Amino acid sequence: MPGARPDRRVRRTRDAIHRALVALMLEKGYDAVTVADIINRADIGRSTFYTHYTDKQHVLYATLDQLATFLRAHSDASGGRLFGFSRALFEHVHEQRDLLRALLGRRGGTVVHTRIRQVLTDLVRHDLEPRTGTNAVVPIDIAVDSVVGAYLALLSRWVDDNEPRPPRDMDLAFRQLIIPGVVASLDLTNPAIGPTTGTGQTKRTAHHTSGTGTSTEITDEQWTEQPGLRRPFL
Repeated sequence: MPGARPDRRVRRTRDAIHRALVALMLEKGYDAVTVADIINRADIGRSTFYTHYTDKQHVLYATLDQLATFLRAHSDASGGRLFGFSRALFEHVHEQRDLLRALLGRRGGTVVHTRIRQVLTDLVRHDLEPRTGTNAVVPIDIAVDSVVGAYLALLSRWVDDNEPRPPRDMDLAFRQLIIPGVVASLDLTNPAIGPTTGTGQTKRTAHHTSGTGTSTEITDEQWTEQPGLRRPFL
């Protein structure tokens, strides 16, 4: 189609810029990367770069937006399961362990760490706000910050582990540690923690009782990547 060619060119150029930034961050850290470095690594002209992005932070945010879109799609496809992004992110990090170890460490820098936290904060808030009940005993902001902090701590520890556990184990550990407290403290309505039937369910489950006496089941499901999604560079 005649009108589709410019879109493909734009996508290829932006992909080259994203790959260049990621590679450079791995080599010397985000803070040390310059726009000139990105231009040279992507093998594009200066004017071409500024046609698409204003600076290196703009590139970083666009790259992490791809990750956010990827995680939102998996969350939306989870059938209303609480924190449906969790397994998708553990699986993605498992495939890109060296890269994520660098980005979550000193090479990432404050800007990278802050943006990753913001991506997770938006996902967690999107899950919790509509479900928060009238008898919540913890403010939603504190609950969101606590969930994100716990997830990042678990993720950081996992990427540094010399003998890492499988992604499904980490996802289930996160759910077992966090969900019972969140359900009780926010008086969650319809938490949809995990399905109790269906072919995707395994036998690995954990039962908890919330402060209201409601029994909840945390279920480890078989992993299915959503079709048609572009894999993020980060």
